[in-house]
Amino acid sequence: MSSVDRAVEAAKAGAEVLLKYWKQLDRLDATLKGRHDWVSKADRESEEAIVRHLAAAFPNDGFLGEETGATGGAGDRTWIIDPLDGTSNYLQHFPVWSISIALRVKGEMTAGVVYEPLRENVFVAERGSGAFLNGTRLKVSDRTSVDGSFLTTGFPFRAMEHVEKYVSIFRDVICVCKGVRRPGSAALDLAYTAAGVFDGFFELHLSPWDVAAGALLVREAGGLVSDFSGGERFWERGNIVGATPGVHRELLAMIARHTREDDLDR
Repeated sequence: MSSVDRAVEAAKAGAEVLLKYWKQLDRLDATLKGRHDWVSKADRESEEAIVRHLAAAFPNDGFLGEETGATGGAGDRTWIIDPLDGTSNYLQHFPVWSISIALRVKGEMTAGVVYEPLRENVFVAERGSGAFLNGTRLKVSDRTSVDGSFLTTGFPFRAMEHVEKYVSIFRDVICVCKGVRRPGSAALDLAYTAAGVFDGFFELHLSPWDVAAGALLVREAGGLVSDFSGGERFWERGNIVGATPGVHRELLAMIARHTREDDLDR
């Protein structure tokens, strides 16, 4: 079984946990681990199930999880896991959340899975082999400009010191695009950009597990992904633009009017 197939199985193992608690949220306690950053028993048990499943198949691999940090082997392969992307949505019983799993080999993302349990949507990508949704190949939209585009974003609740810059960018965007949505799961934002539902996505101060699988999906579907200056630092800095090539180019230009990547330190 391939790494990506194992990741799909692991995501479904995590989903079993999340779907169990989804039916009894009134009995699920959650705590704040940071500003506007919630964690619950569901997050933790989902991650445990995912890691357990992957470790059984790949005992020498390392893991980087949102809830447990870096664990496991110190070799060339590391699994990057968000066991519940969209925790706030989940805790409010808002049905937009996902599981994200990516495999990094020698510093390169080689496989990614975003699983949407409530809709049973499985997004998968392998480096050089394309991106797929439930077996159907994905391609980003044909949109070439922000003008008339349908975009998605996330609000910088964890980076309030940069909110004015974000609002300035947002204002410019909404003046020309067709619409902007804020679903609340960056992994799904990127996955649906890869699927051509959204024409582009931008957000700042995310974590590697938020974007690892989704960024690979967008790239394998023909889109572009970068930090706010067009580079690769979104992996460590968390400021990301993922879009069709034309929309990506214009979003970077709009962002540059208000800030630079180096001005957005954590």
